[in-house]
Amino acid sequence: MSPTGRVFVVDDDDLIATMLSRAMKKEGYEVKGADSAAGLAAKISAWSPDVVMLDVSLGDASGLDVLREIQERGIDTEVVMLTADSTATTAVKALKAGAAEYLTKPFDLEEVKVVVRRLIDHRKMKRELTYLKRVGTRRRERGLVCESAPMKALREQVEKLADAGVSTVLITGESGTGKELVARHLHARMRGDLGSAETPFLAINCAALPPNLIESELFGHERGAFTDAKADKKGVFELAEGGSLLLDEIGEMPLLLQPKLLRVLEERLVRRIGGKDDIQIHVTVLAATNRNLGEAVQKGQFRSDLFYRLNAFAVHLPPLRERERDVIVLAKHFLARFAERYKKKPLDGFSPDAEEALLAYSWPGNVRELRNLVERLVVLEAGDRGTVELAHLPREILEPRQAVAEGPASVAVLQDQGVSLEDVKRNLIVSALEKAGHNRAEAARLLQVSYDTLRYQMKKFGLD
Repeated sequence: MSPTGRVFVVDDDDLIATMLSRAMKKEGYEVKGADSAAGLAAKISAWSPDVVMLDVSLGDASGLDVLREIQERGIDTEVVMLTADSTATTAVKALKAGAAEYLTKPFDLEEVKVVVRRLIDHRKMKRELTYLKRVGTRRRERGLVCESAPMKALREQVEKLADAGVSTVLITGESGTGKELVARHLHARMRGDLGSAETPFLAINCAALPPNLIESELFGHERGAFTDAKADKKGVFELAEGGSLLLDEIGEMPLLLQPKLLRVLEERLVRRIGGKDDIQIHVTVLAATNRNLGEAVQKGQFRSDLFYRLNAFAVHLPPLRERERDVIVLAKHFLARFAERYKKKPLDGFSPDAEEALLAYSWPGNVRELRNLVERLVVLEAGDRGTVELAHLPREILEPRQAVAEGPASVAVLQDQGVSLEDVKRNLIVSALEKAGHNRAEAARLLQVSYDTLRYQMKKFGLD
């Protein structure tokens, strides 16, 4: 079980320091301590505690001076000042300097526990609000909407990984297949509630940041580590503490940083740029890529040791063209969601001809392309009509059907009296099978569909 918070106790009185440390440990917190001001701000910054309990009178300096340095360095922590002075003067100075609370010696341990718990709960609430602002309405997308066998198998695999509590998962698949959605589903499932926002989910795109910035974004830096480092900064590994971090497009991570990432995955320790101390993290690391990392390893573009560490638990998303049963289910799901978002009259669905066109399309942009199409339909086509008709679909979706109707005479010719599209599809499948010598894999390649789609169509037309 992960600790519920971190408390740093600073007091040069051994008896008081020991008493507070023991009390905090019994409450389930991680605890560290110090008895002097020497290098104290740097130690606090490196460990990232939720609460610092800081004595006003240290042997070698004033605790108020340490408090001011914490504020100047931008260290994100709550400071509780400890004082033997019962007058209001010290309390006012502490609060003006940025303390969250002050406690007067001798302590009531129950009061100390209440104060620390309140401050830690407050920090969690702030993180939750930040998380909700970041995620917004996308929280409702966490569930995996699917009907196809490949995606049902994937959902079962994801749930097994979540229940096992694995710490690292690699998610692969073509661009637009929904890798981030799977990562969010895994994160939420690990926390036991698809509606929960109590733990952070952070995502960083390894291809979107220049090489000179990505190290600082991942691991953070200490003040003065380089020219523009004017304050201490936490990296995303620290910010995702207790939650999940998605490293999107992991295949684009610079080779020079890959050993440092491997160490984090192996030891769960992070060291900021310019820092001297390691920081323990409790983060689920989810890596996603549309590249073939095995090929990248062979080409010397990705470290083999990092690949094998990531690939221990891997999830592959099939492209939408191999998930025919999901196309209409997803389209209807997006139709309802965008009608709600844009406050449009809900559409009843798609006409049979429109559904045929959606199923015939190869979806090179995968689920993202389908989502964007439905959003466009809702915004531009939704009116009083209750159904999306064939005429509402854009040219790129209709072109495969037009190629059948208007293509070479050897494929199909549209006669004046019309033609049955079902007959055309059946004849095309028969022709492809004959041309391929009844090799189904080759016939699927000729028809530019997946093997599973061909089997489904053959069964549908009684050609099995």
